[in-house]
Amino acid sequence: MTLAAGIDVGTGAVKATIFNVEDGREDWLARSTLRIRQRDPMELAEEAFNQTLEDAGLGRDDLNYVATTGEGEAIPFHTGHFYSMTSHARGAIYLNADSSAVLDCGALHGRAIVTDDRGKVLSYKMTSQCASGSGQFLENIARYLGIAQDEIGNLSIEADDPEAVSSICAVLAETDVINMVSRGISTPNILKGIHLSMASRLARLLKSIGVTDNVVMVTGGLAIDKGLVAALGEELAKMKGVEAKVISHPDSIYAGAIGAALWGAFRFEKLAATGQLLKAS
Repeated sequence: MTLAAGIDVGTGAVKATIFNVEDGREDWLARSTLRIRQRDPMELAEEAFNQTLEDAGLGRDDLNYVATTGEGEAIPFHTGHFYSMTSHARGAIYLNADSSAVLDCGALHGRAIVTDDRGKVLSYKMTSQCASGSGQFLENIARYLGIAQDEIGNLSIEADDPEAVSSICAVLAETDVINMVSRGISTPNILKGIHLSMASRLARLLKSIGVTDNVVMVTGGLAIDKGLVAALGEELAKMKGVEAKVISHPDSIYAGAIGAALWGAFRFEKLAATGQLLKAS
C-alpha cells in the first residue's frame, strides 16, 4: 500500500488530493481546492493539504510521498516535484483512460499536450501570455458584464448569433466587448463569440502538434466551462482531417494534483524496490 498526496499550486487556485495505490488499484481518498484571490499560495497549499488529510482520516506521518506540481516546488514539506505538463497528462489518463491528448486551460495560458497511455508527454505547445485564451481574461470579461464566472458556460450555450471578437490580444478583445455592449449585443452572444475565438486558437494548437483523432481531455480551471468545451468541439469539427473528440470531467480541475499524487506513488514504489525508502517530512 502506498499513500501519496498531490498538491497543485496554480495561478488561480490550489488543489490537493490523496491516493492509495495498491496492487494496480488507484483509490482517490480525498480532495480539496481553494481559490487564491490575492492570498499567499503557500499558506493556502498547507491549508488545502491539511483539509485533505482530515477528510481522508490521515496524519502527515501516514503518507509515503507528498508530490507538488505547478508553482508548488517551494512548499517546505514536499517530498518531490513534477512538471505541470507531466502531472496534467497523468491526471487526464486517470480521468479517462482513452485520453491521448490534453488541453490544459488555466488562468494565464492554454497548453496542448500529446500523451501516451502512461501519461508520458510526447509533445506540447502553448499559447503566448498575451493571448486572450485564458481564465483571467474570461474572469475580467465576466466582471465587466456583471455576471458570475460559473454563469459563463450556461449563458454561452444560449447564444443564437455569436459576435466575433479579436483572437490576437486580450486588450483588443476587451475593447471589442465594450463596443458590443454599447451596440446592444446580448451577453450570451458576446460570451459565445469569445468562446469561439478562444476555441479556435486552442484547436489550432492541437492540430499543430499532430492531434487528429481519439479523445482530448480538457483540464485546468476552464474545464468546467461548458460553453468553452462546446465551442472547442465546434472548432475541431470544422478542421479538415481532424476527428478528435473533446471531453471534460467534473474533476478535471484536479488533474494536476491527481497526476502529481500518482507519479509520486510511482516514484516511491521505485525507490522502495531499491531499498531507498522515503517518508514525507
